[in-house]
Amino acid sequence: MAGWNADTAAGPLGAGTVTLVEGTSFCISLPNGDIHPDSPHGVFVQDTRILSRWYLTINGQPLEPLAAQTKEPYRAVFAGRIVRSEGYGDSPLIVERIREVGVGILEHVTVHNHSMEPAECSISFSVASDFADVFEVKEARIQRQWSESRELGEHELTIRASWQDIRKAVVIKSEGADVAPDALTYRTTIPPRGQWKTVLTVAPVHDGMVPAATVVHPAVGELSRSDRRRQEWVAKIPVLHMGNHSIERTLRRSYDDLGALRIEDPTHPERIVVAAGAPWFMTLFGRDSLWASEMAMSVDPSLALGTLQTLADRQGAVVDPVTEEEPGKILHEVRLDVSSSLALGGKSIYYGSIDATPLFVTVLGSVSRWGFAKDTIAALLPHADRALDWIRDYGDRDGDGFVEYKRLNDRGLINQGWKDSWDGINFADGTLAEPPIALCEVQAYVYDAYMARAWIAYDDGDAALATELADRAAQLKARFNEQFWMPDRGYYAIALDGNKRQVDACASNMGHCLWVGLVDEDKAPLVAERLMSPEMFSGWGVRTLASDMGAYNPASYHNGSVWPHDNAVIAAGLMRYGFVEEAQRIASALFEAADYSEGRLPELFCGFSRDQYSQPVPYPTACSPQAWAATSPIQLVTSLIRYDTHVSRGGFWMDPKLPPSYGDLHITNAPMAGGRVTIDIADSVPTVQGLPPGMVFHRGHRPWLAELVAQAGLRISEGGLRDGA
Repeated sequence: MAGWNADTAAGPLGAGTVTLVEGTSFCISLPNGDIHPDSPHGVFVQDTRILSRWYLTINGQPLEPLAAQTKEPYRAVFAGRIVRSEGYGDSPLIVERIREVGVGILEHVTVHNHSMEPAECSISFSVASDFADVFEVKEARIQRQWSESRELGEHELTIRASWQDIRKAVVIKSEGADVAPDALTYRTTIPPRGQWKTVLTVAPVHDGMVPAATVVHPAVGELSRSDRRRQEWVAKIPVLHMGNHSIERTLRRSYDDLGALRIEDPTHPERIVVAAGAPWFMTLFGRDSLWASEMAMSVDPSLALGTLQTLADRQGAVVDPVTEEEPGKILHEVRLDVSSSLALGGKSIYYGSIDATPLFVTVLGSVSRWGFAKDTIAALLPHADRALDWIRDYGDRDGDGFVEYKRLNDRGLINQGWKDSWDGINFADGTLAEPPIALCEVQAYVYDAYMARAWIAYDDGDAALATELADRAAQLKARFNEQFWMPDRGYYAIALDGNKRQVDACASNMGHCLWVGLVDEDKAPLVAERLMSPEMFSGWGVRTLASDMGAYNPASYHNGSVWPHDNAVIAAGLMRYGFVEEAQRIASALFEAADYSEGRLPELFCGFSRDQYSQPVPYPTACSPQAWAATSPIQLVTSLIRYDTHVSRGGFWMDPKLPPSYGDLHITNAPMAGGRVTIDIADSVPTVQGLPPGMVFHRGHRPWLAELVAQAGLRISEGGLRDGA
């Protein structure tokens, strides 16, 4: 297919699919709990499908699904029944499966006999493992054929496989099972009104051993490893109560999903980072992990620090056209245990992202304001400076002052901003933009990076560097508003193409420019009006592309769909410029959308109008849970209450603008300057208790960095700074 994009292609999971996630592991199954190899389902650990078939039958009959409920992000309960062989009448055999995902799976199975007669049962689990790479499964293009062997032990089956010099193995165990090469079977008679139980574990083998962190059956009264991990997470994050219980449910679901998406840096287990999302992106992504940790700052700022440190360790050092690595560049994605022939760029790390590098500096600025130790921040400053060097030496390919992208090889991503589908950047008539492409939001991130580093420099007494970067920011803002603004359209071009033509499609990207203050004050009302127009606002959120554009398709990935994280950023930008009602409208629409998916916002949903369909239309291959979708509700509430801090200035700020329908808000255990605070908001009036010494609460917005730079009296170019990050 012309323009096929390996990173965004994915087959549909199917109706009713249940996805469980814990760290880098995930499980995708049918609503009855079964896993079939001809679907993109399975149990995945470290980017490898260790279980491709998991099919339960009783007396040769499959399980008819009755209910599937996700108890925690890593645990689900499936209820089903065995259909009578003659095909009519109610079945007396009801099956309950409780599945937990960790480094493998643990499954409790209970068969209830509701008959007055004993039931003779042959209960069988058909099993297989193809050890397929996540890329192969995602794209439905499994090509490798493994040499396989099976070892039968007492109550356990070991499947081993090899391909070239790669060795894989998985162990399936269950006490009381008769083991065959392709199944575990139990033969039993269940008494009248009685039940039968068993427990199965499936775990990968590494270097001849099952990992110590794998799923194990805990002793009676003990918690599983996943439960302990969740308990530790819950203890360290804020506790929230809200008058609107529906919104409270969504926020708590966000906390849970964020906790489940945490993964460890393999070389520094103490560092916790955020995986991009399930099912296909359970690994570190530069852009996604940075955005998610930025939006989750009020919940756990240490996630942002861990993400920065992990990305810094993998910062580009050489020029490599295959992986698109360049000195100072921040990676796009890491694959954990993937065949190099399948990954983007052919190696485990791929750098094809235009925005991760400036976002790295921006998030470092946020982390520095949240009060981490000076030596911790200082250790990251050389990486920030190398990132700024990359912006100058490699990001600005033609020296025009804008950062643009063009992939370095024909296997890389065609588009390298957050709209990274092959057709994601186009003109109003639907024509595709040709690279090098300078995206409007990337210029906003670069502007914010300059401002963030400028203030850190000023705070450290380096007035010369602060002045230089503030000057760069001012020049960029002036150039941007001159060259991207389309006065006849009343909005900003989504990009400049390779010929420096304005790519004139009306897209959501310009909302990110509001977020950092790159938009001139006189243009902001027109931008807000366009974002909230019927062509852009579907009723469930702002579309990625206006409905009157040539490439608009409400069921596309980036050309008319609604992305929660995109809307959360837009709402924050609207709040910044004083468009409170518009921000409230976006937030309320997304919270209402979450009600249709049990409080969890997916990666995206279709952009059909709310007048056309009374509930959000799901996008077939959306990730769920997904990191920046999970953190979007947090960001929405944070924006509406204008919640922020700047510890080195001794300040904590709030100025709540919650809609009355949200009710009162009560938060305890909220992290602040090394301590914990309690926040109450009643009728939009805030009170704070427990502020650490030296911290003062202010009613209002945190001073923007541009305001601080101006107050500091730093020299700036003609044209000046009217606003900033």
